[in-house]
Amino acid sequence: MVYQFMREHKNQYSIRETAAIFGVSSSAYYKWAEQGVSAGWKERDAELPVLIREIVVNHHFRYGSPRVREALPDDYGIRISRKKTARLMRENGLNARRRGKFIPTTDSNHGLPVCENRLNREFHAEQAGEQGVSDILRVLGGWIYLTAVLDLYDRKLIGWALSSDMETVHTAIPALHLAFTNRTPREGLLFPSDRGVQYCAKSFRALLQEYCPTVRQSMR
Repeated sequence: MVYQFMREHKNQYSIRETAAIFGVSSSAYYKWAEQGVSAGWKERDAELPVLIREIVVNHHFRYGSPRVREALPDDYGIRISRKKTARLMRENGLNARRRGKFIPTTDSNHGLPVCENRLNREFHAEQAGEQGVSDILRVLGGWIYLTAVLDLYDRKLIGWALSSDMETVHTAIPALHLAFTNRTPREGLLFPSDRGVQYCAKSFRALLQEYCPTVRQSMR
């Protein structure tokens, strides 16, 4: 397409030159380019969580939203605000780690919605798949994180995941996949956990409801 050629080679030839060669007007090209950019940004915005995750992981969870935004490609950085970057990080469980010797396994200092404590320390289930509980632990000298999912009916470990970071996609999500592969959840499943960002992340909640639409989360 003529306009596509003009855009791809605009660093070699001016728009005026290529427009004259192909017998089109410069204004028509700019109108086409503006419409294409608007549609293209809708597609590119869908890539943002992936780009942000790569930046956070590559910098070992030390980057907060201001530095993540600065690390985005220039064209993204111009359009994306720090507020939007922070929101996407929260929704996908990508909060930066706290500095210091102690690194908590869950971060409840976030702005995501939390659930009421429906379990209320009543650790009892009448049937398998009725209640499942999950937590994240530091193991192997604190270098590895173990995410575990137990069925409160028989206290059996039905799901787990080992990871070197606390990202939702490496902790709560794979552990939940395995848990529901090993044991089918019952209707109205009660799923207790703490208020960590991993369990409040939209990606985790969406997966939980995909497996069990009537699930009831409980957070202590």
